[in-house]
Amino acid sequence: MPRRALLAGIAGGLVAMSASPVFAAGRPVLHVRPGDSVQAAVNAVDGPGRTILVHPGTYREVVNVPSDKGELTICGITGDPRDVVIVHDNANGTQKPDGSGTYGTAGSATFSSAAPGLTVRDLTLANDWLRADHPDITGTQAVAAYVTGDRSYFANVRLLAHQDTLFADTTALDSFDRQYYRNCHIEGDVDFVFGRAAAVFDRCRFHTLRRDVTFTPKGMVFAPSTARANPHGILAVRSRFTSGAEDSAYKLARPWVPSYETTAWPSLVVRDSLIGPGIDPVTPYTTMRDAYPWQSMRFHEYRNSGPGAVITVPANRPQLTDAEATLHTPAAYLGDWHPHSHPHRSL
Repeated sequence: MPRRALLAGIAGGLVAMSASPVFAAGRPVLHVRPGDSVQAAVNAVDGPGRTILVHPGTYREVVNVPSDKGELTICGITGDPRDVVIVHDNANGTQKPDGSGTYGTAGSATFSSAAPGLTVRDLTLANDWLRADHPDITGTQAVAAYVTGDRSYFANVRLLAHQDTLFADTTALDSFDRQYYRNCHIEGDVDFVFGRAAAVFDRCRFHTLRRDVTFTPKGMVFAPSTARANPHGILAVRSRFTSGAEDSAYKLARPWVPSYETTAWPSLVVRDSLIGPGIDPVTPYTTMRDAYPWQSMRFHEYRNSGPGAVITVPANRPQLTDAEATLHTPAAYLGDWHPHSHPHRSL
């Protein structure tokens, strides 16, 4: 079933957007129900520490949390991320309605946030734009979530798209913003977790999608673009890698050195994780541009298991030593930030 049809069937289908909800005087919680707009609720936030509870439904809209909405929590009310779906379908190459050009990669995001201290829980963020529906568009990046704020926390969230699902970035080139993803499901095909943030993925599932194309690799899970001065890039720990594609169809990662930051030194550590057969075990990394070979980047693994983690050519799978591994833990990456503990349901 196409994703658009699947999403339309969740929780009774699409909802219409109504007038802006408001926070009651003295009450820091706002409820968004079918017929309301999540963006309108965000617009109504008038101070730190507010909570938006979203009731079951499929909300087709673009949601942007600006930097002045700090310490905000957006939460699906049932605890099941399948019950609340925020979805839209812009791509990099989609023309804007006002004729001012295309959205670009970051601008294509269904959900974006620059707010510090953001918490998102128990819901789904999706971009259901499909290449097959738009053969005329070459900018096929279609982001589900673009996150830049420091101390961004996502728990029990599903992130669904194809290319560039999660853009884990920073607010500025000189900032090392931290993000923590716990018990999340993230799926896509090309570079579907990418960016320059210090991003920790703890007990997450990374799922590579089936693609009806003849070439290989069919995609890559990670494309970090870590700043050279940042010792902490992307860390995946106690996670699992599954696939809807054939064995060895995907690479684990390739480095992204953006044209606007050619000094980037991408960093990725995957440790203590179960890597399924969808990842190529012989050559799990590849290069995006010849000038920046993956071998010159900070790519390492540690104590992984599964058929996609088998070490057949040691030079192709750099491993951390036990001493080095102590520097690549969630605590080391997050520093003085200790995300709140919440009960998490398994996905």
